[in-house]
Amino acid sequence: MLDVRLFRTEPQLVTDSLLRRGIHKEQIDEIVALDAQVRELSSSRDELRSRVRALSNEVGQLFRSGDKEAAEDLQSESRALGAQEKDLDLQAEELSAKLRDALLHMPNMPSEDAPDGASEHDNVVVRTEGFDPESYAPHQRVPHWDIGTEHGILDVERGVKLSGSMFVMYRGAGAALVRALCQLALDRNADLYEEVRPPTMVRTATMVSTGHLPKFIDDAYHLERDDLWAIPTAEVPLTSLARDEILDESSLPMRFMAHTSCFRREAGSAGKDTRGLLRVHEFDKVELFAYSTESQAQQLHAEVLARAEQLIADLGLAYRVLDLCAGDIGASARRTFDIEVYAPGVERWLEVSSVSWFGDYQARRANARYRHRDGKGTGICHTVNGSALAVPRVWAALVETNRQADGSIAIPELLQPYMRGLKSIGGQLGV
Repeated sequence: MLDVRLFRTEPQLVTDSLLRRGIHKEQIDEIVALDAQVRELSSSRDELRSRVRALSNEVGQLFRSGDKEAAEDLQSESRALGAQEKDLDLQAEELSAKLRDALLHMPNMPSEDAPDGASEHDNVVVRTEGFDPESYAPHQRVPHWDIGTEHGILDVERGVKLSGSMFVMYRGAGAALVRALCQLALDRNADLYEEVRPPTMVRTATMVSTGHLPKFIDDAYHLERDDLWAIPTAEVPLTSLARDEILDESSLPMRFMAHTSCFRREAGSAGKDTRGLLRVHEFDKVELFAYSTESQAQQLHAEVLARAEQLIADLGLAYRVLDLCAGDIGASARRTFDIEVYAPGVERWLEVSSVSWFGDYQARRANARYRHRDGKGTGICHTVNGSALAVPRVWAALVETNRQADGSIAIPELLQPYMRGLKSIGGQLGV
């Protein structure tokens, strides 16, 4: 959430930044107007409260001096002012709630370094690694859903039978590959990141803290009976680990990683990229997350990106890194880099990781603060997160890229220790 004081102290900066995101000037003006009304009402209410307290003191003095008539007159005036004060307080509370709701729906200000642009078509390709479109043989240009069916490692039909469309089931070596990818991602980052296994269901306040609510309510799974939400990413519970807490600056940066199942309705995706693993309602992912000070945030952002990128490179996949434009970054982010892998079977670039710096936007919503080293006051944390590895599309790209001429799937050497000795799915190298 943006600090409402910025709308007063830096109005041009706020306006220019939010216009880059496609926010209309009227939406910004509404917040400015609501803030002014709240402050005016609060000021008037506080003046009345002060007057009522002063009258109460005068009434007491008059009663003690025996001037009952004057005391009763002031009591009547005090009661009338008290009623006005309560009315103003109610109005201020209602407008404050409206202001907070408007701020909760307002996205973050993009970094000055984020490219200008209105949509994904304006994102900037920073670098492309290992990609040669002419190097893929015909046997690699088979979509993963056909390969998975051929080897019995991806059972979309039964996944749909069990849970509905856009749910899938991995079987045999396919299920082992899911687990192997997640364990590899955890092991590769255990040197700096504390492993956490958070709950998969969280409270509304936890979803609000990251910005997933209220803006993306239609894309979330909600258990109304218990008022709990299925997490769309481990970023959600990790962001709230320090909610309503004050950390010591000496403990920052504080790094976490988590392997969880993630759930997304994919609202509006009907008929779009719904075959195989391109877009699913449930998937496994390993997330990296950090709390930091403002001065540490940029370095951490680069660190998470480097770790996610190196893992994809070591798996032998062709990939590219995109610098997302101001109009395409997520609502809570200030700067985002996406990693996309090339899947030759579907002949597409597939997003497998978004690495974002959020500034203090999420931590302000979560009220996650830190105490300065000198003990003088507190600051609001900055947050950084990114996918170390998201399974479905990496799984798809691996299966397609590593399909051999005989139809078997070679397992990258990096993953073999996690595959019970399996070097290949099918073919002569299989176990």
